[in-house]
Amino acid sequence: MKSVRDIPASRENLAERYGRLIKKLPGYILNAAVDTCIIDLAPKKLFINIGTNDLSDASRSMEQIMSNYALILDKVKKAVPEVRMYLMAYYPVNYSAATPEMKPCLLIRSNEKIARANEEVKMLADRFGASYIDVTAPLKDENGDLRAEYTIEGMNINEDGYRSIYPLIRKYILE
Repeated sequence: MKSVRDIPASRENLAERYGRLIKKLPGYILNAAVDTCIIDLAPKKLFINIGTNDLSDASRSMEQIMSNYALILDKVKKAVPEVRMYLMAYYPVNYSAATPEMKPCLLIRSNEKIARANEEVKMLADRFGASYIDVTAPLKDENGDLRAEYTIEGMNINEDGYRSIYPLIRKYILE
């Protein structure tokens, strides 16, 4: 059996070993499926990085996004009161490294908006007794943008990006 040190840092591999992976779901969709995706599993630990796609939707205000996030956290905490929740920071983006198709999206989902959202997530962590994990430092270049080598289109991080944040998450996995 492999040790934790041998596990590749991709989302899929972590999910295979540690539980269900919920990715690329807008927060409002996860809210409708929270029973099936989270509560039915009665997890001891829950690592949450949700609503990133909501940040790309100009029609959704920060208040709406965070209100939905809070509803999800509240449902989980009430249904599984002993769960230890870890709220992860939203990842930065890199407009300069973005593909032409991605650039319009990154005009909406900017690093300034992401920074505001991360401040809101910190407050949610405090409110719900969760830990906030700021995974952004190893992902950022000297300008505060997502390192170009960690993305192929300016927004989503690649395997090397996941490898860079894994040490920050690992300690929480092992506690």
